[in-house]
Amino acid sequence: MIHFRIIHRILGVLLLIESGIMMACALIPLFYGEDDLFGFIMASLMSACCGMALLLLGKSARKNEGAMTRRDGYIVVAVSWVLFSVFGSLPYFISKYIPNFTDAFFETMSGFTTTGATILDDIEAMPHGLLFWRSLTQWIGGLGIVFFTVAVLPIFGVGEVQLFAAEAIGPTHGKLHPRISVSGRWIITVYILITVLCAICLRFCGMGIFDSINHALCTAATGGFSTKNASIAYFNSHAVEYVITFFMFLSGINYGLLFFVVFQGKIHKLIEDTQFKWYLLFLGIFTLIVGVSLFISTPYNGAESLRNALFHVTAIITTTGFTSTDYTLWPPFIWMILGLCMYLGACAGSTTGGMKSIRIAILLKSMRNEFNRILHPNAILPVRANGKVIPTSTRQSVLTFSIFFFALVFAGWFFYLAIGIDIAEAYGISLSCLSNIGLTIGYHGCNIPWDDMPTIGKWFSTFLMLVGRLEVFSVLLVLTPSFWKRR
Repeated sequence: MIHFRIIHRILGVLLLIESGIMMACALIPLFYGEDDLFGFIMASLMSACCGMALLLLGKSARKNEGAMTRRDGYIVVAVSWVLFSVFGSLPYFISKYIPNFTDAFFETMSGFTTTGATILDDIEAMPHGLLFWRSLTQWIGGLGIVFFTVAVLPIFGVGEVQLFAAEAIGPTHGKLHPRISVSGRWIITVYILITVLCAICLRFCGMGIFDSINHALCTAATGGFSTKNASIAYFNSHAVEYVITFFMFLSGINYGLLFFVVFQGKIHKLIEDTQFKWYLLFLGIFTLIVGVSLFISTPYNGAESLRNALFHVTAIITTTGFTSTDYTLWPPFIWMILGLCMYLGACAGSTTGGMKSIRIAILLKSMRNEFNRILHPNAILPVRANGKVIPTSTRQSVLTFSIFFFALVFAGWFFYLAIGIDIAEAYGISLSCLSNIGLTIGYHGCNIPWDDMPTIGKWFSTFLMLVGRLEVFSVLLVLTPSFWKRR
């Protein structure tokens, strides 16, 4: 049974929260005296009206009306991301800085899913308020739209565990505290701390206050939106590149582990963690390969090769998508390596997209076991992570996820080919959207002109972004007919 009243009430609360955030953002155009103020006010009012309507529909929902089911959780998560993107696009659309609603929705969904793809030709022509809202959508979406409400929802008697399970990132979900709301507050504290430290460091590196705040929001969220057309290359600063590289790397670590390190000093938990080791391994191997390739095949010296390799490999593995140069001008072999990095992702429980290093580790260990099983048919060969045996159900889930992920990449590739996009770019766009990276591989460079894409291509891209951000199952499950059956 689906509890529609509870669902309506939660969605109403979420829209009221978004309304409040947009109204707060209206202070920025008020401060700078820019003309996007009306767009924020109207968007906030429209969001509030819809939120109140949903609350009225769910007003008879009571704490004893029945427990919220896992199915309710999947509906809330999938619908809330769409609703947030619809109403979040209104400041762009009403202020007419993005006069096409399809483009405004694309920009907003790209923000909330931390993809970082943009239809804007001239980012620097946007007013401060919309630029900040654009960055804030990535920061909110970094940990998850519903995640930020886990401390609020229990007062309505709904199941926070079901919501967390529907939006959580990764094949395994650990808890810092028996109560999800407490764990959520701890993780958000770490998230805010990383964002503030990043902004302070960027300010010391010479960035302006507004730019440093915006880039800190997008770095912590591993989103990649920039306030400049040339992204990080605009600042022409090695210090800025190193700071952003460090915080991208930090944001790719499981936030639960970061909590233990920062607030409890348990560094050994991080050092001994299996997926962190694989994350470091992937970063090290691919940085070395790209760095050596750049040193051999380009005019870069050793230090420049290492810096460019480290920055771009980190930006792609963490699915942040910042650039300090156009890597498609490098030899095609490096394209292939960076394209491979687009699949990986960093740690589960971080703000990154992609497949996640723990899934890759489980897949590789399972493959190794199958070879050993051929030689030793009767041997018991468990797959372990952090000293614990990975259950068969988790291994099956990882395999299923991987099959769906690859299938969706190729389905997207064929779709983009069908609407007339070049073969290399079609593949790059499909992988970019599903892995929530925003960067692509093709003849137009790493940042293609997304605004030139046909309308149907933009809508399909937003669908892939959402599917990738919610880890495939949460969206596809809601689209299956059996999900809506009474039993």
